[in-house]
Order: sequence, then structure tokens, then C-alpha cells
Amino acid sequence: MFFTDERSDSIPIHLVWEETLEEWRGLQPEALRNWLAANAFKAERQRMVLAPSSTGSLAGVVMGMGKRPAVREEINCWHASGLSDRLPDGHYHLAQQLPSTTMAQFAHGWAYGQYRFERYRRAAPARSVSLRLPADVDVIQIERLRAATSLARDLINTPANDLNPETLANAAIEVARRYRCRHRQVIGDSLLTERFPAVHAVGRASSVAPRLVDMEWGDASHPKVTLVGKGVCFDTGGLDIKPGASMLLMKKDMGGSAVTLALAQLIMDAKLPVRLRVIIPAVENSISANAFRPGDVLPTRKGLSVEVGNTDAEGRLILCDALALADEERPDLLIDMATLTGAARVALGPELPALFATDDAMAAELVRTGMALADPMWAMPLWHAYDDELSSKVADLNNVSSSGFSGAIFGALFLKRFVTEARAWMHIDLYAWNGKERPGRPVGGEPQCVRALFAFLQARYRG
Repeated sequence: MFFTDERSDSIPIHLVWEETLEEWRGLQPEALRNWLAANAFKAERQRMVLAPSSTGSLAGVVMGMGKRPAVREEINCWHASGLSDRLPDGHYHLAQQLPSTTMAQFAHGWAYGQYRFERYRRAAPARSVSLRLPADVDVIQIERLRAATSLARDLINTPANDLNPETLANAAIEVARRYRCRHRQVIGDSLLTERFPAVHAVGRASSVAPRLVDMEWGDASHPKVTLVGKGVCFDTGGLDIKPGASMLLMKKDMGGSAVTLALAQLIMDAKLPVRLRVIIPAVENSISANAFRPGDVLPTRKGLSVEVGNTDAEGRLILCDALALADEERPDLLIDMATLTGAARVALGPELPALFATDDAMAAELVRTGMALADPMWAMPLWHAYDDELSSKVADLNNVSSSGFSGAIFGALFLKRFVTEARAWMHIDLYAWNGKERPGRPVGGEPQCVRALFAFLQARYRG
């Protein structure tokens, strides 16, 4: 995938912006200028031209970058994500020098674009396409990111018949064992005796028992960072059943837990000086005779009672017990990740996760980090004037509002009721799915926020 030594057979890749095409082309040999003209090359984004030598072998690659952006990082991982899949086998290097941080992004995109999910079909023939990296690029970090994002993509892409609550929990435990984490599972009716009644209520109708995985790693004297991930392995909507079209992608409803596991793996592999805790409630929201119902009133670990206004708002119910557990030890930073609301997608679309936080400065820093890494999210308000929208006539609160507005904010405000002791809390409402075919990013699981959160935590806790 990568090499670091000079090789005589290494083929140059030229990255060319539309604005600088004429200037760059004027500096090239006549044969290359003529070849680009014959191919009507205008440096359009992702347009690639393979330039032959006089003998017909591949002499170079010219990659169009499109219009030069005015405000964000000029070159990011997505410029490289489709390259390795479109090039002939061989060794390549960038013709221009890039800063090490930019080159690291480019290298991550190169590796990211080589991911394949081939569990259910014949594997494609192995490729041999490698990129030369300068000595100042951390290859270990690139591999670390590749492994973590591949883990999340594999989990999200796996259908529910092969990824149920037990399988998801086993995947978490496998990560825990690899890094020698203390870990435990609470399964089935033990959820009631150990005070996770909302997790039990949501998952009890499935043939696979609901459960909660709790992992701990690191020095107890280090700052406490706790991650909570929504692990709904399939969501029928419960008795408030989803229409068929809305159910098609519900294997990805555990995307929050996949992203959480990927981030945890990065933290542990990099040995960040934090005391990490990871909590994943894993359930299926199924329908059977003992399914929880609209109008039921559920107890929760926090002691708050919740009236079920809609069984399809189940993610916040399993998260409320998990967040209450996390909140009890007053972590320095508590982050939960969940495919929580369609309203967040209406507001921001599938490519821009919604970020809610109790610390505005911290949220702004995370947004800046994400933008620099082409792993974006957008800060949304915890608008407490809407708190009364979650009121109930028979319980402490309802799991949904009767209003048709601001659903993402209502979801975040519901979760906030269960976080009272943590010094800082972030809730990320993400899509975890790439819905359109793009170079290096096929339709399928997308581990949004992982790189941004890891870089943010590295900067915050590296010491």
C-alpha cells in the first residue's frame, strides 16, 4: 500500500487545479501538452488522464482537482480516495511536495479507497498499487486510521441476520481483549436487576437478548473520557412500525456503536493518556407479544420515568440508561454517538452530522478540527426553551414531542436529562452511511466523525 524508498519505476502523479492548469501545462513537455489537449483535459475534479511514454508505457498520471477552495484545506483525503482503484498496478509518488499533515491526509484517502466489503460475494483479484510516503509522514498512524475505519465499515455493512446484539457485543469484546480492557456484559433479565430497565424494554421482544457492554482501559489517574454508542442492530420501529422503504437501511442503526468502537480502538492503539470507558447498549427493536408499547411508562436508571410516545424513538431509550451509568462517575468528557433522528438529516443532510454540546468552545474546536480533516460536523443548539415539548401528563417526560419541528434538538434535550454530572458532554447525531457512489466511497457504511474526534482528543490529551 505504501513505500518510503526512492524507486526508479515509481510513476509521478500530478495534482492540477483548474485555476492553475494553463500555467502548469505550459511547463510540461510538448508530448504531454498535446496528450492533455487530445483528451480535452480541463482539470475537472476527479478527472484523471494516464500519460504514455514514447514506448507506450505509463509515464505519469494527471489528476484534476477541480476549482481551488477559498476557505478550507486545499487537498484532503477525498482527493486520493478514488485513485488507487483507478490506477494500473504499480508504484506511484506525488510529483509535488506537500506539507506532512496534508500528505498524511492524502495517504489516508489512498488507504481508505482500497477498502472492500466482500463477505457475501467472490473477492476481486488482489491489486498491487502503492504510494511513496515522505519520511515525515507517520505510516503507523495511517495504518491505525485504516484499521479503525475498516472495523466500523465492516460492522455497519453487515446485515442484521449476521450482526445481532450478541454479535455486536462480541465484536466489542474482541477489541477489548486485544487491548487488555476490563470488560463485562449485562445480558437479558440481568439488565433489570442491574438497573438498565429501558435497555431491557426496547430489546426484550427480539429472539436475541438485549445486552450492555461496559469496557474500561487506561490509568485511573488520567482524565476520564467516556464513549457511549447506540447499538440498535435492526430497527423495525417496534409497534409503531416503519414503512418498508424506511426499514431498508435499518441494519445501519448500530452505526453509533461502530463509530464508538473505532474511536476507542484508535485511542487505545495510540495509548492516549486517558482513562477510557466505552458503553454500548446492544438491542434489536423487534415486534412480538412482549414488545413495549406506545403509552407504556418505563423506569430508567436515572430514576426518571419515561412515557413512550413512539416506539420508533427507541435509540434515546437505550442511550438514557447507558448515559446515566456513564454520568455516575463524573467523567471529564462524555461523548455519545447515535443514528438518532431523521430530523438531523433533514436539517443538515446525510454528510454533515449534528453536534450538540454543553461546552460551546469545545464544540467549536471539534468543528474546526473536523473541517480541517474533511470529516465535518455542525454545531446545533441545546435550546432549553424547548424542554417543555418533552412533557408528559403521566411521567417525568415523554420520549418524543408532539411537535413536528426541531426533532434533532428534542432528541438531544431528552438525552441531556440523563447527563447531570459530567464536566462536558457531546452528543453527535450522525447518519453513518454513504448513500451515493463517489470515488473511493461506495454506497455503504461511513464512519463519520472518527478521524475528527480522534484528532481532537489527541490534541486535548497528548500532554
